[in-house]
Amino acid sequence: MEQGNYAEALGGYAKLVRQYPGSGVWGEYGSAAAMASDFDLADRIWERIRSQEPNTADLLSRLAREYQNIRLHAKARALHAAAASIEPGNLDAQINLAALLARTSSVGEARSVVNKCLELDPRNEQGRYLSAQLDRRDNKLDEAERQFRELIASGLQQPYINYSCHYELAQILDRTGRFDEAMAELAEAKRLARQTVNVEAELKMFDTWHGSVVHKAKSLPKNILETWNKSFPLRARTAGPALAFLGGPERSGTTLLEKILDAHPAVAACDECLGISRILSPVDAAAPVIPAQRLDVLRQRYLKILIKTLGQSVDDKVLLDKNPPQTVHLPAVLRAFPELRVLIALRDPRDVVLSLYFQNHTHSNYLTFELLAQHYRSVMDVWLAVREWEGLAWMETRYEDIVADLPGEGSRVTSFLGLDWHENQARYHERNREKTVMSNNYSAVTQPVYKRSVGRWRAYEKQLAPVLPMLEPYCRKFGYA
Repeated sequence: MEQGNYAEALGGYAKLVRQYPGSGVWGEYGSAAAMASDFDLADRIWERIRSQEPNTADLLSRLAREYQNIRLHAKARALHAAAASIEPGNLDAQINLAALLARTSSVGEARSVVNKCLELDPRNEQGRYLSAQLDRRDNKLDEAERQFRELIASGLQQPYINYSCHYELAQILDRTGRFDEAMAELAEAKRLARQTVNVEAELKMFDTWHGSVVHKAKSLPKNILETWNKSFPLRARTAGPALAFLGGPERSGTTLLEKILDAHPAVAACDECLGISRILSPVDAAAPVIPAQRLDVLRQRYLKILIKTLGQSVDDKVLLDKNPPQTVHLPAVLRAFPELRVLIALRDPRDVVLSLYFQNHTHSNYLTFELLAQHYRSVMDVWLAVREWEGLAWMETRYEDIVADLPGEGSRVTSFLGLDWHENQARYHERNREKTVMSNNYSAVTQPVYKRSVGRWRAYEKQLAPVLPMLEPYCRKFGYA
């Protein structure tokens, strides 16, 4: 497994569990299957474990985390709920369920479980943090601010809760117009978060990655799709459902757009499926030759993961993979799917960078405005190179246009997928209360469209001043001058 020889490793595990059927190796076998991206096999193994072993809260919570790791959120939620139900006095089981429900469902449903956690332990840090977070989601900003300040003053022991409280407080200060105070809280949050990572190693990886993805995209000629279509013709591709990719820089409105499209009965949208990162991003798009048979195998493995993650019938539906982090890997995705429809969400680059700075993301908490601007440039430089490719089916849509005219811009985007606007799409937020959202703006997409995030950067113009020259060319290219 450690060397990436998955087929050989899984064969070895299969022999082990036959020879020692009662051993704990089944759990390792399931985790290995998930690492190898064989989610169907992992699912069968975990179902077998559940049917053969006593269903304790510890076992169910462990299996739920396995499902969460591969984005099978419906099963994870059911298992967390079962764990909390069979052992109502198990604080860890209640916290696990509360944390998941806080990312989805109604505030009321999540609140009931958080309250149960605090009944078991009124001083529990995560329970108190989730309670304050739900108040912020419910627009009880004064009460949420009081709770976050009390948590910070209490001398928190958990590093994640500690810096997350500062991030949450910054959101409240921003909403209430105390912009300088919001920046001060973010500075403290990032100072604390940096203590939990090897910043030097992360920055080295950051620099290497950004340089390589942009260079590779720019090195490919504009007629590359014609070359790939010849070496991997339609007759060599196993027939599959219609597929579209929704990307762009993170914090550019991709989650909002995905939810609007997912509300269409002929669309099945997936939030950051692991298929690209596990199956397609390792493909070397610049390789002179990749056998058609190999590309077809990769296509089928990716589609299998996508459909498994969706967890619903996809007959006659357009499949939409909303995956902004994978925008930089579009050349590799298009090598396997030359016919792919590519939808790119745009937003004022200054608002994007500011919004990124406010986000509590483990992989980017150490980043400054300058590094976030560099990240934005890398993502968009890849896209600017790819959109010049001849024969590419692509469309750009602006966040500002969506919030200004949802039916108008929504219809245009829906038409790009070959569909007509459906009345359900105007009520997208009603459905999203029951769906897990990977993005940190999960509370926003359970509300009707609002415009307060447009032009948000102007309140922080003095803090953004050093990076405005870096972003200015992209403002011009995308119409935000």
